[in-house]
Amino acid sequence: MLKQGDKAPNFSLPDADMSLVELKQFKGKKNVVLYFYVRDDTPGCTTQGIEFSELENEFAALDTVVLGISRDDCISHGAFRDKHGISVQLLADKEVQACQAYGVWQEKEKDGVKRMGIVRSTFVIDKKGVIQHALYGVQSKGHAEEILELIKEAT
Repeated sequence: MLKQGDKAPNFSLPDADMSLVELKQFKGKKNVVLYFYVRDDTPGCTTQGIEFSELENEFAALDTVVLGISRDDCISHGAFRDKHGISVQLLADKEVQACQAYGVWQEKEKDGVKRMGIVRSTFVIDKKGVIQHALYGVQSKGHAEEILELIKEAT
């Protein structure tokens, strides 16, 4: 698992509009909040996406872009975004490459059945590409506000 001070792994993933987004495109320009979520259109993930979107202008005022990543495809992301008015970019990690690089692809157990899945996690990456906060196993409700406060404290 990644921790504060680690170099953030680069990735190149398509967004809901099938445009490629790379972490390195923000280096030297923007801080990045990278949040990994389980699945489009589920209650917790919807709450999280809406809350980050509602605070997007406040993040932007702090030179910060918010990116959400799940294994859903671009079409699913587009429908999810449009249905709920989510304005932050949602990236599709169908091949689980970013999920593995960030250590969020882990074995989970539900109803006695073990399977691999995304652990809801958020990373705050500074303009130099260094992880300032690595938060694994976060709760969705109120999380966007918590991350905004962490960024405010750092500036």
